[in-house]
Amino acid sequence: MKKLWAGRFREKTSKIVESFTESISFDKRLWKHDIEGSIAHAKMLGKKGIIKKEDSEKIIKGLEDIAKDIRTGRFRFREDLEDIHMNIEAALIKKIGDVGEKLHTARSRNDQVALDLRLYLREESKEILSLISRLQKTFLDIATKHIKSIIPGYTHLQRAQPVLLSHHLLAYIEMLMRDRGRLNDTLKRINVLPLGSCALAGTTLPIDRAYTAKLLGFASISSNSIDAVSDRDFAIEFLSAAAILIMHLSRLAEELILWSTEEFDFIEFPDAFTTGSSIMPQKKNPDVAELIRGKTGRVFGSLISLLTIMKGIPLSYNRDLQEDKLPIFDTVDIIKNCLSVLNEMLPHIKFNTKRMQETAGEVYSTSTDVAEYLVTKGVPFRKAHEITGKIVLYCINRKKKLEELTLKELKTFSKLFSKDIFYCFKAEESVTRKKSAGGTSPNEVIKQIRRLRNLIR
Repeated sequence: MKKLWAGRFREKTSKIVESFTESISFDKRLWKHDIEGSIAHAKMLGKKGIIKKEDSEKIIKGLEDIAKDIRTGRFRFREDLEDIHMNIEAALIKKIGDVGEKLHTARSRNDQVALDLRLYLREESKEILSLISRLQKTFLDIATKHIKSIIPGYTHLQRAQPVLLSHHLLAYIEMLMRDRGRLNDTLKRINVLPLGSCALAGTTLPIDRAYTAKLLGFASISSNSIDAVSDRDFAIEFLSAAAILIMHLSRLAEELILWSTEEFDFIEFPDAFTTGSSIMPQKKNPDVAELIRGKTGRVFGSLISLLTIMKGIPLSYNRDLQEDKLPIFDTVDIIKNCLSVLNEMLPHIKFNTKRMQETAGEVYSTSTDVAEYLVTKGVPFRKAHEITGKIVLYCINRKKKLEELTLKELKTFSKLFSKDIFYCFKAEESVTRKKSAGGTSPNEVIKQIRRLRNLIR
């Protein structure tokens, strides 16, 4: 078949060039968005009298028939037609004749692909937002069940202070809340209509871009035709938001992996979300969490890939931009799959609350409470910190726990200690007394859960 752009050329395109330059093998997933944009464009052309009303209707009917063919698997995508745009246009011309050649009036593949990508990312971003919201609700449900469960809090991967398990889990909800904010903000930049910019200069024909934007649900139209066809900031923003999101999921995955080890023994993964070893019969491997952690690298790579593609492109459109789709498609698939599998797996994880409770009060984790106790007696914090450090060293040298100290021993470090100090040694008391806003006390955590339930829809 003759190329749709063949008029200026004397030679046929080399087969190796066709294979090298084709994008239909991956951009065919944009078919729905390409047809949606073409239908809106045809309606606008008919409304403005740029093409006859009956021609517009015939084009729309032909596009709807092609959509049915693709959905039912009857459509054959052809590599020699390069991309999704030319595959659909060629099929339209074959289906309805010369009238189909009028569809490309007042547009170029440059603004067409920018439109398709925006429609695609708008749809996928909304689906990802829904999956994030569901994951937040999953965390909320688990946190609500563990208002009284205590776990060691960590800094530097060393046990630090006792906290509620629910408080720890709510930290991930806050991360996801910021992820939602970034994606919603990115949607503002995605939701701009580029169609009508044509190749780069606009058109002499009396198009109505505002009408097309209304048909497609865009909030605004692009202000500069050169920028519109060469801009991929919206895609970079999406990849950036996705990279931060999956970084959060990777941190979660890493904690789950650590917690599932015999050394921690805080959780047990459900059998359905683990695998075994081909040689070691006893193994139960946290493969799902490990793959989330591993796939993070691909998403980071996609962001760097598109930034690198864009950094050297002069205005306006260049064929380099064909390479924007694979990193975007790959990222969308990874993010959706990771969120989906976490939503299914997390509710079935078993928490070993007894083990968590036992370890939460070990290794002098309530030492800060002792220092703050002295502060309430009028001791400057730095001095209280020093006194408490000496108490800890005393215990280490004698292989004692804080709660094993006598009041007589404590008074050798400060005469201000009295019987009420012994409440400070207990993990349960330590948690309960952390009443500062956003702290880990049960009452504060309940407030956080109520606030988040009202925010998450």
